[in-house]
Amino acid sequence: MSKQIHSTDKAPGAIGPYSQAVEAIGTFVFCSGQIPLTPEGVLIEGDIQAQTKQVMENISGLLGSMGLGFGNIAKTTIFLSSMDHFAAVNEIYGSYFESDPPARSTVAVAGLPKNVDVEIEVICVR
Repeated sequence: MSKQIHSTDKAPGAIGPYSQAVEAIGTFVFCSGQIPLTPEGVLIEGDIQAQTKQVMENISGLLGSMGLGFGNIAKTTIFLSSMDHFAAVNEIYGSYFESDPPARSTVAVAGLPKNVDVEIEVICVR
């Protein structure tokens, strides 16, 4: 198996030692978690729905740069600063999947990068 590193300006650049996405050539694409940071570097704060929308738009931009879409996502993991955000995140997240949503885990964590309230990572199949 070989891998290919993917990077795009349609999602925020890495803010640490990681790649935006890594593809196991021809099969799986593992995308790093996206936070509510615009591709231009503006942090969306406050409203959890606005944060979640930016995260999903970042995922859309990253996937689109590889010729993929939400239909290619097989598994997501959602990290929340509090489970109090669960329903609001579900509302925005669910609107991005027309049918057959991916498998998913949602966990509350002690902290997220830049003190945001939501981070979502995805695994896709090509």
